[in-house]
Formats: sequence, structure tokens, C-alpha cells
Amino acid sequence: MSFRLTYATMFNPPEAMHERFERSLAKIRGELGRTQRLFIGGRDVEAGTHQERVSPIDRDLKLGSFPMAQLKDVDAALAAAAKAFPAWRATSTAERTRLMRRVADIMEERVYDIAAALVLEVGKVRLEALAEAQETVDFFRCYANDFESHKGYEVELPNDPLEGFVSRNRSVLRPYGVWAIIAPFNFPLALAGGPTAAAMVTGNTVVVKCASDTPWAGRLLADCIRDAGLPPGVFNYVAGSGPAAGEALVSDARTAGVTFTGSVGVGRTILSAMATGKYPRPCIAEMGGKNPCIVTEHADLDRAASGLLRSAYGMGGQKCSAVSRLYVHEAVADDLLARLEKQVDAVRIGDPTKRETWLGPVVNAMAHQNYARYVAELRDGGAKIRRGGRVLTDGDFACGYYVEPVLAEAPPEHPLWLHEMFLPILMAQRYRDRDAAMRLANDTEMGLTAGIYGSAEEVRWFQENIEAGVTYANRGQGATTGAWPGYQAFGGWKGSGSTGKAIASFYYLPLYLREQSRTVVE
Repeated sequence: MSFRLTYATMFNPPEAMHERFERSLAKIRGELGRTQRLFIGGRDVEAGTHQERVSPIDRDLKLGSFPMAQLKDVDAALAAAAKAFPAWRATSTAERTRLMRRVADIMEERVYDIAAALVLEVGKVRLEALAEAQETVDFFRCYANDFESHKGYEVELPNDPLEGFVSRNRSVLRPYGVWAIIAPFNFPLALAGGPTAAAMVTGNTVVVKCASDTPWAGRLLADCIRDAGLPPGVFNYVAGSGPAAGEALVSDARTAGVTFTGSVGVGRTILSAMATGKYPRPCIAEMGGKNPCIVTEHADLDRAASGLLRSAYGMGGQKCSAVSRLYVHEAVADDLLARLEKQVDAVRIGDPTKRETWLGPVVNAMAHQNYARYVAELRDGGAKIRRGGRVLTDGDFACGYYVEPVLAEAPPEHPLWLHEMFLPILMAQRYRDRDAAMRLANDTEMGLTAGIYGSAEEVRWFQENIEAGVTYANRGQGATTGAWPGYQAFGGWKGSGSTGKAIASFYYLPLYLREQSRTVVE
């Protein structure tokens, strides 16, 4: 099919995409309830403890029994990765890139099955799930192409100006060793698979730990890598709690580097741990966002309303890139908010396996409870709830974690302007002076994504002054969301990121490598 699925194009797919998804959904439903295993040293490994997982769509829908890694399992995974590292490091660029592309090919063959599992496990709607599965395929291909194009990051430098000798110089980037990847629940395949592809193609070996809420995605990634024929120990998968498996990975001296995606608090703890010990170790941390959008008096308001809806409420606001702060010029505020309200009213909430559903459940009981608490805090703090605010518990919603999208005008002093809620809650504020709007937009310790709707001159002003790593201007497909490998790099400034470099950028793969200068005198 000629249609190219990305987060920007997923809103109007061909009919064949829905038909194939329906077939895969029926297939995956027939496989629910299985007992899953860890993947260590090239083998499926039984865990001593398992946990039954249910779907956020319906708590009576049992997904299966998933392993809970103990310390001995983490130790075995690290030992397998350490053992495999010397041979994998010595493997040629051509062979490593061939294997990454083989993983991509296998995963692409399974995109619909994987997407069906993501819908059931995470609660995202089918198009979001299909996009995540395809994004992960593209990560493996993108990083293989990038590493190949840089010829393995080996560069000849000028010879020393010595008389009577030939002194040859080279700069070589070399892998670190065992790389731990700690993935979040919201993009459990892409944010495990993307860093895995980057770490492995550069010659590191990998241990992946998925979020406690989404262990199935990690197992599906392991299946693709296993079936691609990578050497034993190059990739290892463990599942379990952060305090057990996650802390064990970070604290172990065999872990040479970490990629973490998650909250600011946990990310800073991991950064601190990686900076201590015998020597500091690299940590690539993406730690969320409190993302603003400015709508000026010159904006296309229909486009702005569509982009805000998709970025604020898509996947229940459970994206680090979701827009949660809206600053709208007072001259167009009533008009924009009315258009946005009309679109919110049209949102279909419900079972995300159904084609007509636009918004599925939030991920778990804690998110459900947090939603109710934040809505109460908004009201108590003087906010006007223009839309939403109800926890949905009746009828078809009784067994899942469903809530309404919230649009609230809030006073500037409300504390939730500074707090990442990770829920479908958009706070709005009117402004008169654009420099004041920029100060408000930058008034956060985070700086991941940001958007603007306005004139060409206003876009230039915005890009020069906003403190965010990813910016979008006049984008109806999403005010602050929708980055895709090969099209947009994705990384945060300030508290949103630890490296100043972005996922799928020109500068990402070198984060998994360290430089060695080589001088040889002949």
C-alpha cells in the first residue's frame, strides 16, 4: 500500500488498514491468557514470580501472566550481555546493520499483531498503536542507515608534521559495553525498541526493562529480535518493578550506560546514580514535558483547534509531548475556545478496539484517581472548567479507566501550570502582550515541545525565543506532538533531557559511543 503511516498522516488511513487490524485483533484476542517468559542469553527463561495483567479497557479482560524479574534474573541478563559484548563489538558494521534491518523486516510483518496487543495493553486507539509499531520499525532502519552512512564513526586525521617518521592519526568512536534501557508505559515498544536499535547498531549489548504496566510490548520486541537471529546475549529482556529490576540494573557496575524515559524525579535519581561509583557513566534521560502552545491574533483558528485537540487529548494526554498549557491572545480567545469546545464535544470516548473510538482509557487506577484529584484542585483554585471533569464509571465504562477530556481556564497563579499531570487536561489563559505570553510559555523547569499558531513573523519570533527542544508552527496534525524518525528529531531542553541531543537526530548515535584517539608512528 502506498499510504505512509506516521503520526502526522494517521488521521485518514486507507480502508485496508482497518481491515487488516481487525483480523489481527481477532487473532491476538484468541491468544490472551498465556504465560510469558523473560528473554536472557538467547533463550526464553522462566521467572520465579508472575503477575496477572488485565487491560485498562476492561479489568475483566485478562491479558496473560507476565514475569516479574528477581535480582537473580537481572544478574543473569547482565552477565549474558557482558559475555556477548566483546564479539558483538568486533562484529562488522555491515553485519550489525544487516541484523538491524532484519529485525525491522520481521517487525513490519507483525505490525498489525503488535498494534492489536498495544491497544489491549496500553489502551491507545488503533491508529496510535499502528503508528507506534511502525515507528519502531523505522527506528531500526533509521539507525542502521545512519551508522552505515557515517562509516562506523571512524575518521582519519592529518598526520603529525614529523620529519623522518610517518605518524598517522585517527578518531574512532567505540561502544561502551552493556547498555540498560528503561522504557515507559505510554510508548512501550518505540521507547524500548528505538534505544535498543541505537545501542546495538553501535556495538553495545542491551538489557531492556519495560514499565510494570506494559510488559507485553517488551516481550513482543524480544520475539522480533530473537527471530532475527542476533547472537545470544546481545539483547536481553526483563520485566518487573522499578524498585527491584530497575534499581538493580542502574546500580550494577556492569551497566556501562543507561537510556531512561519517564518522570523528572526518577530520571534525576538515575542520573545521580550513574554519576557516582568508580567513574561517571553516560545516562540518556528524557524526562517529560509541560508543553505550551501560543495562539496569536493572526492564527488560523480552525487549524489551531484541531492541533490542540490532537495534542492535548490524543492518547489521553499520556504523552511527554502533549500540550497542557494554552496561551491565547485575548482578541481571538472566545472564538478559539468555542471551536475547541465543539471539537471536544465530538470526541468519542470508549473501547479503543472499536474503529469509531477517538479516546480510550487512561493506563491504570492511579491515573484514574489522579484525574479526579487534579479536577478538584482546578476547581478549588478558581479555574473555570469549560469542558469535561467527570470520571466515567457507568455502563460500558464501569470496568475500565475512562475519563472526559478537560478544558479549563485557570488563573495564572494556579500551581498546576507547573505540574506535569500526564492526563487529558488542557489549561488555558488569555494574554495581551506576546512577550508576556513567551515569559509564561518559558516559565517551567521543563522544555520538551512547544507550538505556535500565527503569522510568519510571529513564527520566527517564537523559534528564536522559546526554550524547547522540539517546536511546531501552524501544525493542524498536532500542536506539540507527532515527531517521526527521519522527519523530526525529538529531545528536550532544561529538565526534559540530559544530553542536549535528540532522538533520531544526526547526533543521537554518538551518545552510545565514546571517542578514542589513535596515533601510530611507522
